[in-house]
Formats: sequence, structure tokens, C-alpha cells
Amino acid sequence: MIVEQLWTGNSYRNFNYLIVCPDTGEALAIDPLDFKQCLAVAEDRGYRITQVLNTHEHSDHIGGNKALIAATSAKLIAHKNAGARIANVDRGVGAGDIVRIGKTVELECLDTPGHTMSHVCLLSHTDEPALFSGDTLFNAGAGNCHNGGHPEALFETFESQLARLPGHTRLYPGHDYLGNNLGFTLDREPDNETARTLLERVADQDPANAYVTTLDEEKRINTFFRLDSPGVIAKLVSEYPELGDSPDAKSVFLKLRELRNRW
Repeated sequence: MIVEQLWTGNSYRNFNYLIVCPDTGEALAIDPLDFKQCLAVAEDRGYRITQVLNTHEHSDHIGGNKALIAATSAKLIAHKNAGARIANVDRGVGAGDIVRIGKTVELECLDTPGHTMSHVCLLSHTDEPALFSGDTLFNAGAGNCHNGGHPEALFETFESQLARLPGHTRLYPGHDYLGNNLGFTLDREPDNETARTLLERVADQDPANAYVTTLDEEKRINTFFRLDSPGVIAKLVSEYPELGDSPDAKSVFLKLRELRNRW
């Protein structure tokens, strides 16, 4: 499996992706907002884009669909419940469905509500798994729930799905927010030296050559996976005594998501 992570350079800091079968050159484009770059990279590398997948319905993820499909005749894939918000979906998918690319690539669909209620992530069936997480999970962060989502659903997605993925899974999100997210982790857990060291390492990184985390790393640097951290809990309880001395994981997550909204 070939992964082309394409940095758009726009104000939303989007990543687009081409996932390619190395045997056939067939490619899946994920959230191809910058359709011109997707087409240019495909032409340069000799790929043939045959499918497009939208992780969810927001305009910065579906905005390139029409032009890319017009240029390639690719089939459009999205969550089975997103058809009213994404035009001309050819295939609706849900949990456990498989997207095949060429002869060798299989991506499993995960139904991951929270950022929106019709959101899918893709997990590769490879020795070194990769998760294409859209706006559900970011490097060191979690998606917001402002436009059609719900924080309780996001918590359930993190708790029951993402936290259980193999630790060596590589994470490919829909945006580059790593620096800001590490800053939030350190705001909530100032003694997190792993997050501090990584922030120093990526402070001046070029997003066109972005650092790729694994789920094991996320559990050390992403405050939304660190719900039982004594440091995270102690600071929250000191600021919000109404949480009680031993808040449960859901209460911690929801308060963190609320704080991140205005951080």
C-alpha cells in the first residue's frame, strides 16, 4: 500500500490522501478538496484514481468531489447515512464494510460518530496498519462537535473503538493541528515530558513532510486518551470541583472537549 499524504496549504490546514495499490496503480482519493493537486500527483506518479471517499460531509472535505470525479469518472463512497448531505454517492458504507483498491489494498470502514454523526474512518489491513481518521482523531487531539456532531458520541468512539486499535497503527488525520494540540496537552498536563519533547521537535515542521504518530504515541501525548492520568484529573478537579474527587472517564473527556473548544 502506498500512502500519499498531500498538504493543501490552505487556511484550514487540510490533508488530502491518495491510497494506492502498488501492483496496479489504482488509487482511492480521501477527502480530495485540493483536486488539482490530487490529479497532478496521480499524473506524475502514474496512478489512476478510481474511487473517492469522503470521511464526512463538511465542505472542506467534499468540496473537490465534483471536479475530481468529472476528470476521472471515479465512484464516490461515503457513510450510508450521509447521502442527503453529500451529492451523488455511489456507495454507502458502514461498520465493517471493505473498500478494495486494485489487487492488494483493503481498507475497513469504521463507523465513528462524534465530529458528525455520519463519519467514517478507514483502517488498513496491512502488517503496519494505518488509520485515515478524517476529523474524528487528530495527531494529539480530537475533533470538535460544532457542526452536526455530539461530544458524548465522540467519547464512545474513542473509548470503544479508537483506544482498542493496535498500538503500532499509524495515524493520518484530515488536518495538521499537531502543534496546537500538543500545546493543549501541556496546558492540561504540564509535566507531560513526552508531549513537550515532541512539540520542540515539530515546532518548525513542514506540513508537506508531516510527522506521523502511532496510536501508542497518541496514548502518551493526546489528552483525550489520557483520561485516567493523575495530572489531568488533578488539574481538572482543582478548577472544576463539581466533578468530584474521582470523576469517571466520560466526565473527564467531556470537560476536556469543552475546554478545547475555547482554548
